[in-house]
Amino acid sequence: MGFFGFLLLGLIAGAIAKLILPGKQGGGWLITLVLGVIGALLGGFLGTAIFGVDLGGFFELRTWLLAIGGSIIVLLIYGLIVGRRTAR
Repeated sequence: MGFFGFLLLGLIAGAIAKLILPGKQGGGWLITLVLGVIGALLGGFLGTAIFGVDLGGFFELRTWLLAIGGSIIVLLIYGLIVGRRTAR
């Protein structure tokens, strides 16, 4: 998958993760893009480490599931960090 394809995957996966998680997450499209790309990387790493599968092509279901799953994990961690900082 090319660089721009990976960025598009990260943006869409981050947006889907924000839709799946309840509550209001801060950040605009740039934060969504960054968290989505980090989540796609994390999802690919965890998929390889745990299940023995990696990110495939752009249009493969496993690619999207791993990227969205990783984005949800990253978004939860981001919410914990930002939530603590604003609560103080």
